[in-house]
Amino acid sequence: MNGSPVARRLRTARQHVGAALVCCVLPLAAQAQKPAISPVPDDPLASVPALASLAGIRGSELAAVVQRYDLDRRTLARRYDAFDSPDQRRRMRAFNGAWRTRLREIDFDRLSQDGRIDYVLLDNHLRYQLDLADRQEKQRAEMVPLLPFADALLALHDARRDLEPVTPPAVARQLAAITKQVDSLRMLFEAPGRGDSAAAQLRGTAPKVSRTVANRAADQLDQVRSTMGSWYRFHSGYDPVFTWWLKDPNTKLSDAMTRYAATIRERVVGIPRAVAVAGRAGGAAPAADAANANTGPIIGDPIGAAGLAVDLRHEMIPYTAEELIAIAEREYAFSLGEIKKAAREMGFGDDWKAAMERVKDSYVEPGKQPELIRNLARQAEDFFAQHDWVTIPPLAREDWRMEMMSPERQRLNPFFLGGELIQVSYPTDEMTHEEKLMSMRGNNPHFSHATVFHELNPGHHLQGFMAARHFPHRALFATPFWNEGNALYWEMFLYDHDFHVTPADRVGALFWRMHRSARIIFSLNFHLGRMSPDQAVQFLVDTVNFERANAEGEVRRSFAGNYSPLYQAAYMLGGLQMRAMYKALVGGGQMTEREFHDGVLQGGSMPMAMVRARLAAIPLTRDGPAPWKFADELPAPRPFPVRR
Repeated sequence: MNGSPVARRLRTARQHVGAALVCCVLPLAAQAQKPAISPVPDDPLASVPALASLAGIRGSELAAVVQRYDLDRRTLARRYDAFDSPDQRRRMRAFNGAWRTRLREIDFDRLSQDGRIDYVLLDNHLRYQLDLADRQEKQRAEMVPLLPFADALLALHDARRDLEPVTPPAVARQLAAITKQVDSLRMLFEAPGRGDSAAAQLRGTAPKVSRTVANRAADQLDQVRSTMGSWYRFHSGYDPVFTWWLKDPNTKLSDAMTRYAATIRERVVGIPRAVAVAGRAGGAAPAADAANANTGPIIGDPIGAAGLAVDLRHEMIPYTAEELIAIAEREYAFSLGEIKKAAREMGFGDDWKAAMERVKDSYVEPGKQPELIRNLARQAEDFFAQHDWVTIPPLAREDWRMEMMSPERQRLNPFFLGGELIQVSYPTDEMTHEEKLMSMRGNNPHFSHATVFHELNPGHHLQGFMAARHFPHRALFATPFWNEGNALYWEMFLYDHDFHVTPADRVGALFWRMHRSARIIFSLNFHLGRMSPDQAVQFLVDTVNFERANAEGEVRRSFAGNYSPLYQAAYMLGGLQMRAMYKALVGGGQMTEREFHDGVLQGGSMPMAMVRARLAAIPLTRDGPAPWKFADELPAPRPFPVRR
């Protein structure tokens, strides 16, 4: 059991946090009904680690290199702040290429394992930034027929950042000409609203683009309009000649771009006019507009098989999208068998959807959800305190907070979100009757029993707590395969350890497990062009028994552009990677459970293949570890009850 160097360091480091954890477990039958024990320690020293031991912790030789890159990157992002402008594109591509060249000057063979890990991670990051630049160039080329004027306008902002003088008469003529160009393009798409022969002729000359490209172009148009607003405000009033010449042309151009974006969304994308006119940039929108933005059609922007291959290489996953879908289907089949077993225990036979409907109807009354979440969080922490699985420092039990999520945000995030601040989704009095019921049913105690610890301890909150204190520079390499995969891993781990005793709690846990499998299937199929957003919504309703509004929120959130293409697939896949590591390292006797779990958290966020390389001391080259076919090393799923 002496294990790897990481395991030995972890055994030494345990004194950092102490063992002052509350050891009183709430009876499972009571679950969320009894008040939780206060997490505030009686002895203030319990929250302070032994400082002498902290001074001896060895880090990575390349920590300063990674920090310097991140600081320089942020500096340039502030300097070249016009989104997708010509100067921004050129400078950031050159910057990342130059850093990759400099990185190769480092003597890789003289680095420690953590130094080599940082080398591989930084090189992987730089290569991916260049890959993304190539992808964005292709996407930009697709938008040029709709936005032939965009670079000319963004170049004005670039010139301002270069402190170049403005010639107001010339720029006024330029803006007036572009305004005519914008209006002419808009009229091409509005022509179908008229039935004469001239309209038919105009229809034939309108740019032919997909809904996806049109939606992306409308968003980019909003960004350009916002950037032009910043450019104009810099000069307006301070330069009277500028204002004299540019006030009218700038106003007309801004209005023209607003109308054009709305027309693209309405006529090409298919977004209703009331939603399309709100826009997504260029100023604060009223609350009603924010709500409308969450109720229009779901579009998304699929990246195709080639794009998925690039992203999978970045995550060091040596599988095709099709192979990952097959893995997800196997996991779903296991969950389906388990939920039918729980349904039979509840008296519903194999009708697991009927059993789930019963579970959904067990919601707590309005105003009681915060108390439920608090008690479920304490119950999970106390359950962990009874086992030597992972270190949850006293301060990590004490410091998390809770806030309620707005109705508008709940349309995108129908379930609660976690971290140091857990954000609770539950109905407000201003929501419709249907919205209230769907929110309460989707956040019932049995669904929440399986995920509160995912969001808090030992999930996202503990991840952030540890990442801020160990190798914090690795935040640059954050990946959902680590943070979501690790949190999902705990869901499967607790299922394996009979945390969910009642069949209703198991139905709640299996809802999420089926959901994570479904996320892989619908998100990858969407990016492969095999499933539309509407089909993804129906898929969640049919295969996971989602409330339709919650399914729409889930799919909208997945494809709105705020999450990477692989984000939704990362939950289950990252969790499975951790299960394969656990089998090899803990099952193989190289590490204890606590050493393994602490090692994952203390190493920082990175692709799971690099976590494995760190914990198992796997040899690395400049190109990274050898491909890891983790699916070949997975333990068999463990049906309930595990302990017989």
